[in-house]
Amino acid sequence: MITWRSLVRSFQRNHAPIRSQVRQLSLLEHHSYHLLKNFKLPVPPGFLVTTPEQAKDVVSEISKSIHSPKFPILPKPNIRSDGPSVIKAQVLAGGRGKGRFNSDGKSGVRIVDSPSEAFKSATKMLGYYLKTAQIPHDGLRVDKLYVYKAISIAQEFYLAMAFDRARISPVLLISSSGGTNIESNVDKLHKLWFGLSTGITDEIDAYIQAELGFSDSEMKDIHRILVQMVKLFKEKDATLVELNPLVRTNEGEFVCLDAKFGFDNAARYRQKEIFALEERSPEEEEEYQLGKLGLSYVRLEGNIGNIVNGAGLAMATNDLISLYGGECANFLDVGGGATKETLSRAFEILKKDQRVKGILINIYGGIVRCDMIAEAIVSAAAEMGGFKCPVVVRLQGTNSEKRLKLVEHSGLDNLVVEAEFEKAAQMIVKKTPGVEF
Repeated sequence: MITWRSLVRSFQRNHAPIRSQVRQLSLLEHHSYHLLKNFKLPVPPGFLVTTPEQAKDVVSEISKSIHSPKFPILPKPNIRSDGPSVIKAQVLAGGRGKGRFNSDGKSGVRIVDSPSEAFKSATKMLGYYLKTAQIPHDGLRVDKLYVYKAISIAQEFYLAMAFDRARISPVLLISSSGGTNIESNVDKLHKLWFGLSTGITDEIDAYIQAELGFSDSEMKDIHRILVQMVKLFKEKDATLVELNPLVRTNEGEFVCLDAKFGFDNAARYRQKEIFALEERSPEEEEEYQLGKLGLSYVRLEGNIGNIVNGAGLAMATNDLISLYGGECANFLDVGGGATKETLSRAFEILKKDQRVKGILINIYGGIVRCDMIAEAIVSAAAEMGGFKCPVVVRLQGTNSEKRLKLVEHSGLDNLVVEAEFEKAAQMIVKKTPGVEF
């Protein structure tokens, strides 16, 4: 079945680079740690903080005693209470260790040796933007930090489970080069396919031990971790369970220092607790709220906002705007069941988007009625006190000519009508200046 979103993804694959808008649930690190603990996977004790003062207090308490009643924790590996602590920025992106803050140019993962140093680092992290190789443009704002006790690392490993759609089978990915080194050591990545019913077999264990050189006692720990990962993967409808790095400490224990998850969106009704943890960026929140109203919204990188109905028309509109030198700020598909209320909401979203300097409303009146669109345009403009940027309206379909006249004679400033598709696209490109909407 061809859907609006599948066409958008096809366009993104075959045209100029556009930031991916695939909506998948991912968890922030502190949620991931709690999930790992619930499945008895080894993680260091850690605490979420939102202020520099909290970061200072946590490091102070950790340094005093790893069992502080002020910060209760779940069972943990044998971690010394002396030594440094780690502060990690909580954003939905990888590469934080090599990322840089716009405040002091330092990393999104920092090691601190004292409470005062924790306060100083947190002051330069909270409220500032972190940019990494996986975060576009100006970066992501950091409002939460995760603080945990640093542990000694003898070696880092990469361990993940995903789903191989080509083979219709889950696959285990494992490497002796973990952490940030995994990206440059893909050749060391071993792929082992398994069944959810059979789990981790003796053959898989034997292969891993032979290739990665684990001792018999170490392999028992690795096997237990793999079994728990399979359980988590299956019970939580995961599409990705990634432990990176899984480290071997100087004391010979295995501890997960970072984790990343992906979950099947179709399992939302089964995994209500997991999906209740979802955190969205402002851009994702727009898409989410419009989706609840039955509108399909995808944020792009240009400055011309589009309101269209239908996937094919959306693609054609973007192509024509690009052909005439413009660039779209979004795809906003009102579909066939749009109402005045949903269209008003659509205008509100475009109004809040400071990038939008012009709007093209391109409607082919088949299921959706041109008279309703025309009335919604006039009504929305009246509520907003008129349009403060150029708006070009094209309506085609039943009574479209009559309704175009209604819009044209509404007395609204910055609004013009054009029945021809190509002329409408060309017109909005020419009329889009650098003014606020």
